[in-house]
Amino acid sequence: MSLTITSSVRAQRNQLLPTPAPILTRSGWSAYMAALIVVCAVVPVLNLMLPTESLFHLSDYAVGLVGKIMCYAICALAMDLIWGYTGILSLGHGLFFALGGYAMGMYLMRQIGTDGNYKSTVPDFMVFLDWKELPWHWAFSDSFIATLFLVVAVPGLVAFVFGYFAFRSRIKGVYFSIITQAMTFAAMLLFFRNETGFGGNNGFTDFKRILSIPIATPSMRMTLFVMTGVTLLGFYLFARWMVNSKFGRVLQAVRDAETRVMFSGYSPIGYKLTIWTISAMMCGVAGALYVPQVGIINPSEMSPANSIEIAIWAAVGGRASLIGPIVGAFIVNGAKSWLTVAYPEYWLYFLGALFIGVTLFLPQGIVGLVKKLKGAKHDA
Repeated sequence: MSLTITSSVRAQRNQLLPTPAPILTRSGWSAYMAALIVVCAVVPVLNLMLPTESLFHLSDYAVGLVGKIMCYAICALAMDLIWGYTGILSLGHGLFFALGGYAMGMYLMRQIGTDGNYKSTVPDFMVFLDWKELPWHWAFSDSFIATLFLVVAVPGLVAFVFGYFAFRSRIKGVYFSIITQAMTFAAMLLFFRNETGFGGNNGFTDFKRILSIPIATPSMRMTLFVMTGVTLLGFYLFARWMVNSKFGRVLQAVRDAETRVMFSGYSPIGYKLTIWTISAMMCGVAGALYVPQVGIINPSEMSPANSIEIAIWAAVGGRASLIGPIVGAFIVNGAKSWLTVAYPEYWLYFLGALFIGVTLFLPQGIVGLVKKLKGAKHDA
């Protein structure tokens, strides 16, 4: 009899639980596959196979620009997970992006070998500073496998340690944002120092090879582009799965009413620390993909302004939508690429006005506006 009652209660409880939403709808999967085809097939054909005089030829500059923006889009997606779905505004994600970039940059500097200006096995800036051997933290920089591990592990470890103490101390809101910005600024000042072994204010540049393959060839440039696009699409799918899971629902509950989540028997600290660390790792991967495409990494990537821009991309596109921050990264950086050439003196004014305008008139961002217009059209 008791088994029957228990089974009945369990069945009623299961009926009350929401049905897990699919990762993507049918139309969503169609758009996803279309994007994958564009990244893996259409762009390589337009860039590598069509002659430069063709109307449909995609220039190397355009490929490099889109590849760079896709790296930014990964950061914006990571920001959406921590800000849009968890309610934690970070102004330090530029640090995690730069740490991943520096990990990759160290490997690329070792790949130069004796092709540098000083024909030495140590990087040129170390020869200039009269260093005879590599510092201890360069020990595994000649291994590509170790570099891939460090690209994820270093930002993740820094984020975990910082988040552990911050979340246990119940620091939240604007105070958390200020502390993350201070952490980024302190790291930038540290990396500017020559004795740290990270190239000082010049950073790392003049890369030659990756996996012993010349980095400046069209095929390598396209390989990096495709890898960046596939990584962005993969992270988007991963983020969709995560926010639709029980873990994601708890994150959104923490965002909306953290105290009620605690009274319900959940510990918000573990959930916040987990998504904070995952978000930092995603930024590290973005930084590692960014460096070989741009050809340089220096402490300016840790500038607090860069972290603020990541938040702006998420806000402009639309928080808590996943696709919104990606759209925002493309729109803002596309406008930046044009305005900094045509009207360089007005770019910062435009960025500030855009952020204020979106905050006041489009709290749900561009994606939210599109959804509202679609809803109005459907109701009509």
